[in-house]
Amino acid sequence: MSTAHYTHPASQQTRTALVIVAAALILSAAMGVRQTFGLFIGPFSFDRGVPVTLIAFAIALHNLVWGFAQPFAGAAADRYGCTPVVAFGAAAFAGGLALAALTSSPALLVVGMGVLVGIGISCTSFGVVLTAVGRLASAEKRSVAMGLASAGGSLGQVLMVPLAQTVRQTSGIASSLLVLAFVLIVAAPLGVLLDRRNGGAAPLSGPPASSLRTVVAQACRHRGYRLLTIGFFTCGFQLAFIATHLPGYLFLCHMPVGAGATALSLIGLFNMAGSWACGWLGGRFRQQYVLGWLYLIRGAAIAIFFLLPKTTVSVAVFAAVMGLTWLGTVPLTSGLVAKVFGTRHLGTLFGVCFLSHQLGSFLGAWLGGFVFDVTGSYSLIWGATAIAGVFAAMLHFPIDDTVVEHPGARPDPAHA
Repeated sequence: MSTAHYTHPASQQTRTALVIVAAALILSAAMGVRQTFGLFIGPFSFDRGVPVTLIAFAIALHNLVWGFAQPFAGAAADRYGCTPVVAFGAAAFAGGLALAALTSSPALLVVGMGVLVGIGISCTSFGVVLTAVGRLASAEKRSVAMGLASAGGSLGQVLMVPLAQTVRQTSGIASSLLVLAFVLIVAAPLGVLLDRRNGGAAPLSGPPASSLRTVVAQACRHRGYRLLTIGFFTCGFQLAFIATHLPGYLFLCHMPVGAGATALSLIGLFNMAGSWACGWLGGRFRQQYVLGWLYLIRGAAIAIFFLLPKTTVSVAVFAAVMGLTWLGTVPLTSGLVAKVFGTRHLGTLFGVCFLSHQLGSFLGAWLGGFVFDVTGSYSLIWGATAIAGVFAAMLHFPIDDTVVEHPGARPDPAHA
């Protein structure tokens, strides 16, 4: 047997651990900073006179830019490695925050918080960072490794909000945004540890040389990939609606003023356990089944929460359940794409799926406000969000996870 690609087990375990830690830290920086944006809506409006609708549009725009840029960021990581992609993304992300911090122009605020931040997140989040973990880990351990990285990345969502809030209250908006930009610059060198060219990665599977158009076209002809992509839209729709409108909804239900912030913090905290658990389950059961049950549980939790009286206990339980099912879809979805199509073009194919997720995110955030403006109530959108969970579950259960064979490709080690 050839030993050209042999790696000592202890060395491989160490490298895997380093990559998981690096991925978690990069995700913590990127996703944690993004989680703080709601803190700046009021201050931008009061201190700088920027209309709330414009700030909200800039924040919503970055979701769309993120979604459309993700396939290209993933393709760049597939071709050139993670090091330059993460570095570019961190610089763009930090530049967007710095532009928003230092400018008084509403147009430049949209460019910074909307366009540059969206591009930056696409290079420093799931489509690039988690797929690097997926390439390194063996097929049988891939789901668990992705779950661990995603769970560790949730830590930033808990830590960055108080950091941004404290600096903003003591030193102002500009200082707070510049501190967040500095966090991203510090995280940028960690991309070196993700690069598969440093050795020790599991063998890449998939077609040895295919154009972006060919790879995407082949995947789009696959019924399971189409179902997975459509289902991922629901995830974005549900999460964006809840993250954006839960605080306002709880206020309308006469809950205490801090109930919304507490609920979002609980979601972030329980998301750490949920992401790991979903990755662990995906390593032991068929990932499409785990996804199906996850969407069913999420839909049921949304429906029950909406129908029950709102109390401190019901809000806490709802936040905990949502946190456990919050971003567990990410390691499961990317892991399923890797299982079916291999890891060679994982960044590209997951990026296309994630575009669907972000379109759902934009609509979830926007439709929540639109429905409330038109009807004076969130009832319709709560019902639609719950039904969407059942719809997504029905899409995932019949997905065929048979490995797609490519002429001349090396098979995934778990299926060799």
